[in-house]
Amino acid sequence: MSTKITISALMALALLLGSCSTGDMTENEVNIIFLHHSTGDHIWNGQPPSFSRKVIRKLSPQLDKKLNSKGLLPSLFNTHNETHKTNYEVVEQNFPKVSPYGWNNYPFDYYNIWVKHAGNNLFKEEPTLELLSPKYDVIVFKHCYPVSSIVSTTDSNNIESYQRTLGNYKLQYLALRDKLHTFPQTKFILFTGPVQVQANLETEEALRAKKFYDWVVSEWDQPDDNIFLWDLYALQTEGGLFFKDEHAVSPTDSHPNKTFSTQAAKLLFERIIDITENSGKNTLLTGHKK
Repeated sequence: MSTKITISALMALALLLGSCSTGDMTENEVNIIFLHHSTGDHIWNGQPPSFSRKVIRKLSPQLDKKLNSKGLLPSLFNTHNETHKTNYEVVEQNFPKVSPYGWNNYPFDYYNIWVKHAGNNLFKEEPTLELLSPKYDVIVFKHCYPVSSIVSTTDSNNIESYQRTLGNYKLQYLALRDKLHTFPQTKFILFTGPVQVQANLETEEALRAKKFYDWVVSEWDQPDDNIFLWDLYALQTEGGLFFKDEHAVSPTDSHPNKTFSTQAAKLLFERIIDITENSGKNTLLTGHKK
């Protein structure tokens, strides 16, 4: 009888100690979500996906997520947690999904989902900020590289238009900034718009993309708020107008290659850590240390 009591007591003590430990970890936990598509997938993993993974992803996104739950970016956070006794929890998610919303993550789409259709309900199965913000301390999001295909137009600017023009982008970004400011407890990290290799982008479009980039960095981004930038554009172009061919999968494929994806993942990691711990004061927009 005494043996049973002793075993029961030890089990109770173990549960108590376990619950205390879990409580401490939860209290110090920093939850991060990375919303992305294919370029983001390259950076998350530190390399382009293999042919087999591309096939699995098309057949079963759920199986793909189980088989590829680890990548370079989360491994960097795991190492940081072990070294510094921190508790960063980072997850990734395709946003928006292929269906039912559609594989589009341009300025209009963030405006459409997060501003126009804001609220406590999913919009076409996509989470609004009202749903994301309570769960995550840091929300990282980006555009796909066709965002750089900015057309010329003489029409009036229209925030409700999906047409990719400078004027529409600016209106949608201003509305998005106002919306993000209503969640001061959450830190948002936005990639500067990725650009394409020269073979896939007209010079006039590249010049407009550069103009929008300059506006985002110098005017749209404000000091001492909860919105931060990670400067993918500067890393891609190195001062030019196009994604440098040597950083891309090929001169006709605007996805980042393994070398660039690895470098980008490390710099994004540094930028996220610095923004979370120091409001980004110790790194440049690219993630390089000051």
